[in-house]
Amino acid sequence: MSYGAAAALQAAIYGRLTETATLAGVSVLDAMPSGSGTGTFVLIGPEDVIDQSDKTGGGAEHRLTVAVISDAAGFQAAKDVAVAVSDALIDAPLALTRGNLVGLRFLKAKARRLDTGLTRRIDLSFRARVED
Repeated sequence: MSYGAAAALQAAIYGRLTETATLAGVSVLDAMPSGSGTGTFVLIGPEDVIDQSDKTGGGAEHRLTVAVISDAAGFQAAKDVAVAVSDALIDAPLALTRGNLVGLRFLKAKARRLDTGLTRRIDLSFRARVED
């Protein structure tokens, strides 16, 4: 098992999301913006990595979260962006600079209100299988 492809996987996901036409104008970040963080944006978030090596070679399963955060009224704006993220990533043919992506699948989503209910957050969980 190796964590070696983690940075390459994140870079490929970032590239895919920033090049997706339905996400034009939506910021894609890997850290919360400083200051107020207003508007609607995509946040590439945490991941858990599990060894998936076998006798044919090394590999890992990356369980990662991509969040959509929005201060727009209601959930509709956040859900529209979440759908675009999901559509862009499921089975995406991502080219990694290290390792080989075998598959990228949707696992689950969780939508909720934050703070005083003025901000919405949708966490999309994905499973990526990478071979070394």
